[in-house]
Amino acid sequence: MSRILVIDDERSIRNTLKDILEFEKYTVELAEDGFKALELLQTKDFDVILCDIKMPGMDGIEVLQKVEELKPDTPVVMISGHGNIDTAVESIKKGAFDFIEKPLDLNRLLITLRNAMDKSTLITETKVLRKKANKRFDIVGNSASIQKVKDMVDRVAATDARVLITGSNGTGKELVAHALHKHSPCAKGPFISLSTSAVPKDLLESELFGHERGAFPGAQTLRRGRFEQADGGTLFLGEVADLPFDLQTRLLRVLSDGHFYRIGGQDPIKANVRIIASTHQNLDARVAAGLFREDLLHRLNVIRLRMPSLRERSEDIPMLARHFMLSCAKSLGVEPKKLSDEVLKEISAMPFPGNVRQLENLCHWLTVMTPANVIGVSDLPADIVAQASEQPVIVHGESSPSNPVISKTASGDWESGLGRLAVKMLQDGDKEVFDALTARFEKAVLQAALEVTRGRRVEAAQRLGIGRNTITRKLQELGIDD
Repeated sequence: MSRILVIDDERSIRNTLKDILEFEKYTVELAEDGFKALELLQTKDFDVILCDIKMPGMDGIEVLQKVEELKPDTPVVMISGHGNIDTAVESIKKGAFDFIEKPLDLNRLLITLRNAMDKSTLITETKVLRKKANKRFDIVGNSASIQKVKDMVDRVAATDARVLITGSNGTGKELVAHALHKHSPCAKGPFISLSTSAVPKDLLESELFGHERGAFPGAQTLRRGRFEQADGGTLFLGEVADLPFDLQTRLLRVLSDGHFYRIGGQDPIKANVRIIASTHQNLDARVAAGLFREDLLHRLNVIRLRMPSLRERSEDIPMLARHFMLSCAKSLGVEPKKLSDEVLKEISAMPFPGNVRQLENLCHWLTVMTPANVIGVSDLPADIVAQASEQPVIVHGESSPSNPVISKTASGDWESGLGRLAVKMLQDGDKEVFDALTARFEKAVLQAALEVTRGRRVEAAQRLGIGRNTITRKLQELGIDD
């Protein structure tokens, strides 16, 4: 049942409203002044507040301002006398949902309350959805490319299918693996991670499958491997491309029949484990070169999920940077520092070859090293700024049409910069490189023309030497809102 708080210094009006609203099946509480109302708001929530404008001690405008601080999402409907219309209108500007004149019209009152109630319900539902979304995904960002990742996690997590996560170093592959585990049927089981590139090759077999006591010199005790540790949960194999060829064969056998042996063991062991693997290398190329088993690739690559590089989602950089500044401050036990708008604009144009991990490291450095509470461009480390000047910057972000779009390199040669970007994308195994770079080039040129002509499409088309219909079509295709 919806709850309404009525604030009015006139007892007759309070009681009349209470009778009317309770007849309409609302739960009603009364307050004779603003002070009493604020006491109630400290301990209770209401769906709508009805508040008189003219009251002794604390008028309705003051109450409205206090409500904005205490309960900013609660709609406030002001009750105004005939002589307070200007004040009532002013209250709307300060955040009131609506106002009703005295003497109160019953129909107008009920319609206004229903509208306010709809708003309150919508706010509540939105909060619930946001809470669910935040709970569901620990992946920060709203770009199209990262939304695609979230959608895939949403669809795949509920299955037990093996997942191969690809992408450049620092893009957050293990974070996605955690999300897949967290929202999977085996979420209550353990999440065990092993980076095959971080373990010496002669120890990898023992790390994966364990060993019996006395299996080799130094094996003083029985050791359970990562497969056993992950029983009933998820085993994340990071940088699986670095797995030695002989161990690839053993892993394939485990994936085929679910059984394995500890080193020196005689009894087969079965572990119920979901495998998620990752790599920054092109596994298809390694298969072609004879460095990775094709049948193992097919076993791991049931579902392939590609993590975009940070340059592909540059519009997420401000959100990511704020998130990292807060998390770094929390981990260090210090007050969080704020990044100025100029800094956010500057770092959004940076290439970040180390991707999200490099951005996080930058935020950690700024939290520790900068004395100011608000960080300016001059506070950025010199090596980061120098790196940015040496790399091509074609577009600042998919959702930032107003940003400068002229590419820059140390030499000013945009063609060589574009070439280096193409090489990097090809090395990373990016798909549809030609179409992606063509779209970036067209977007940069169109945005530059619109900037020069101050948004006048016809003039921009004339200067570019293309037709009016062509520029309209291109703007729509590229998602440019001039």
